[in-house]
Amino acid sequence: MTPNAKPSSIETPEQALEPSRALVPAVIRTNAERVRRGFWPKIRRTATRIPFAREAVATWHAARDPETPFRAKAMMLAGLGYFVMPVDAIPDVFVGIGFTDDAAVIAAMIALVGSHVRGRHYQSAEQTLESLRQD
Repeated sequence: MTPNAKPSSIETPEQALEPSRALVPAVIRTNAERVRRGFWPKIRRTATRIPFAREAVATWHAARDPETPFRAKAMMLAGLGYFVMPVDAIPDVFVGIGFTDDAAVIAAMIALVGSHVRGRHYQSAEQTLESLRQD
């Protein structure tokens, strides 16, 4: 796909994570909108059940940070977009294994762009999660 080509809609987990598409402007916009609409509702529902909530919330803070480089933000949005997708490789309703694919995607994304998820993002994530636990 050329950089100016318009991608088809992103409907499957595989399409959301395809590295050749992660930096395509239309895909970035789709991921950003998906994360904007779905991230907080999903985190509120799942934060106490997923061991990677801190990393996901820290990544969300990093993706919104003006100091985070554009390419890193695009990869963060791709990973967070996968997390909030309604269609999942392993549906989240399966207790015990439902979030393993999400955890793997978040871990892979952190491995790629984790140097841009700073201590301040983790501190904000911890404060956010503590606030959610108290509600």
